Amino acid sequence: MKQARTLALLAMAAAVVAAGAASPAEAKTGAASTATKAKELTKTATAVKAESAAKSAKAVRLAWVAGCTKKGEQGPCGPWRLVLRGGKTVALADALVRPLDADGKVDTTATAPLAVSGNGRRLVYVRKSDHRLVWKDLGGARAHLLPGRTSKVPKGLGMPDVDLALSPDGDRLLIDYADASDKLPTLIIPLRGGHVAKLPGGEAVQGFSPDGRHLLAARITSDNTTRFVVYDTEGKQVESREVPQVVSNNSPVALADDGVTVGVVVSPASGRPRLRQYDLSSDTVSPAVTLHVRSDETPIQLAWDKSGGLTLWTAHAKSNDAPTSRVTASTVDPADGRLIRVDSFRVKPSMFDWKTPGE
Repeated sequence: MKQARTLALLAMAAAVVAAGAASPAEAKTGAASTATKAKELTKTATAVKAESAAKSAKAVRLAWVAGCTKKGEQGPCGPWRLVLRGGKTVALADALVRPLDADGKVDTTATAPLAVSGNGRRLVYVRKSDHRLVWKDLGGARAHLLPGRTSKVPKGLGMPDVDLALSPDGDRLLIDYADASDKLPTLIIPLRGGHVAKLPGGEAVQGFSPDGRHLLAARITSDNTTRFVVYDTEGKQVESREVPQVVSNNSPVALADDGVTVGVVVSPASGRPRLRQYDLSSDTVSPAVTLHVRSDETPIQLAWDKSGGLTLWTAHAKSNDAPTSRVTASTVDPADGRLIRVDSFRVKPSMFDWKTPGE
């Protein structure tokens, strides 16, 4: 978007320059005016680029919390830390780290819920002072309570039973409750105000589309098959189909903006992972495209972007039994599986838990 705006402004400047003078007199006065306008437009384009770069530098690249061992038990300690794309690391001081269980006791072996939007500019977490769910813009001074009862954990559940996910732009929040009966609905909450939509609690939500207007969910049928369901943000079902095993038995998956195309990474027993695209409307699976992923990396997260490209997150471990030591994000060309690395960070042994934007 920033590139498009810059190119448009420069094109306008070029058009002004190209509009030639009609007379020598106009050449003396008009040329100066044209040059001035061109300079102003170029300055505007430069300012747009600088503003966009500044916003990007302030976005979250990674959220993590340190671990420590007490009485032989590993758990989180210290505040949540936010690594920004500009290189800074800041503490999220008002966020709760150790959650409360269903009995109101501190769980020293888990972390409290926290989510980062795909653009890295909005967070949702449990506030330390009152144990309520809040959202906050990065760099903003004030945290905002979620509306009504949605800011509280339902009775009978602990904080670890609450799963949070933000839309890519951070405008909507998804709350999925892990209640044993699956009776509690999954909530879609517009953070700027509006109707809170509800989805069936027995479905596992896979994520938002890039524009945040659709969600992909999955449920197991009575025949032990998997059905994918697409909802809009009002909770209305817009597509539903039992999917083939090549789709249901593999992950990660991602829903495109059209609300019917599902990208899925197929990981065979041997060889490199492959990308397939499944069309929910026609029940068709595309030919497999080999992803040029290293043999020591495992795909863990997939997301479409608004231009029709994909971003794939992979985890690296030194062995099958070893913990993740590095996470890498790469753009993917759906046509040929070519990967271009756009980010990579080391998962240090001192990190107890970490979250990436859009996770």
